[in-house]
Amino acid sequence: MLHILGRRPDGYHELQTLFQFLDYGDELTLTTREDGQICLQTDLSGVTHDDNLIVKAARLLQSRSNCKFGVTIQLTKRLPMGGGIGGGSSDAATTLLGLNHLWQLNLDQKTLASLGLSLGADVPIFIHGQAAFAEGVGEHLTPVTLEEPWYLVVIPPVSVSTREIFSDPELTRDTPAITVRTVLEQGCRNDCQPVVARRYPEIDNALIWLGNFTSARLTGTGSCIFGAFPSRAEADKVALQLPGSLQGFVARGSNVSMLHRRLQNPT
Repeated sequence: MLHILGRRPDGYHELQTLFQFLDYGDELTLTTREDGQICLQTDLSGVTHDDNLIVKAARLLQSRSNCKFGVTIQLTKRLPMGGGIGGGSSDAATTLLGLNHLWQLNLDQKTLASLGLSLGADVPIFIHGQAAFAEGVGEHLTPVTLEEPWYLVVIPPVSVSTREIFSDPELTRDTPAITVRTVLEQGCRNDCQPVVARRYPEIDNALIWLGNFTSARLTGTGSCIFGAFPSRAEADKVALQLPGSLQGFVARGSNVSMLHRRLQNPT
């Protein structure tokens, strides 16, 4: 769910949203360098090396910690860009957490989350790695325990501009604040979904298609949509019926991120 409570003087929006992780994502390989250089070896279409959040995260941590080490980073990109599922934010958080471990900086999560917030509002949730109800611009987090169903994530053939959605005059900006208990007991909506569906027919059609099998919802501002299933077999069965115009993947929901499980059990 994603509720928009109002617009702040700085142009950002006050939100209430619910985050859960997937056992599926991008993969980063970090190798320490002695020369202090930050080098991302994987190119992303339309994103320059220095504008990539991974590089920005590494340089920010290096600068704030006065670390003399550098890093070579390889990215295996699995999550779609512009999909609203936190690919760039999770990559930035993974970089901060991974280099904190690799460079032996011993910074705590609060410090890393503060650094991450300067890179993007969604970075702190990936730093903490626990499913949460988020408020503010997404940085005030209340941990929650959710069911962990299997999800079919559908990827329409469009990329959504978050800036355009939040600038749309028809976007709801006055949803009353609610409690986390209300969210967990009653469920809520995504205020961005009507705007996105109107602006992007491909997403509207995908919502209609997935809605034939389960409750179909937009993630963030999209473009990805998702539906929950009680088993992988049921999610896979629907995934096999995806029309040719749509891509997708099946993944298990998780209340603890893959990254934090890896850091807790590095072997």
